[in-house]
Amino acid sequence: MSKTLLDGAKVAILVADGFEQSEMTEPRKALEAAGAVTKIVSPKNNTVSGWKHHKTADEFNVDIPLSQAAAHEFDALLLPGGVMNPDALRIDEEAVTFVRDFFKAGKPVAAICHGPWTLIEAGAVQGRTLTSWPSLRTDLSNAGAKWVDSEVVVDGNLITSRKPQDLPVFDREMVRLFAGALAHA
Repeated sequence: MSKTLLDGAKVAILVADGFEQSEMTEPRKALEAAGAVTKIVSPKNNTVSGWKHHKTADEFNVDIPLSQAAAHEFDALLLPGGVMNPDALRIDEEAVTFVRDFFKAGKPVAAICHGPWTLIEAGAVQGRTLTSWPSLRTDLSNAGAKWVDSEVVVDGNLITSRKPQDLPVFDREMVRLFAGALAHA
């Protein structure tokens, strides 16, 4: 059996209700195809709801309640977007601490769309270049980041992207970044 890029790597996917479903499911498929083990982590204990734009979509089982999760148990973090999801996470101190701990440990983090709102609260954007859904530009700039309009931006151990249409490039580069970080860990 051949070894895959992310063979056995543990990736946390932090979500609350209202995440943009494709921004969770498509990166999750790419990570698992590369050999990673993904776990949905949430402030909710049982299930969490995805959205397709402005409509409720599917329910997903929570693998690990946030209250029982710790960054040191994972190799990388994925933060899907949607509007409601990161808005809820950025005011949840436990979620902010969880995200901040990935950065303190130098672990790779991927965020798409509105996902960088949580990065702002975690104090992880100052001095970095990143992208997001365009409406976050001012928020990110005010937090000390350089915002660019690009499909994907890699800045050290952080990869960001704008929207679902960017997922093919985001997924490819996220797997590449996570694999590179794990190879140097």
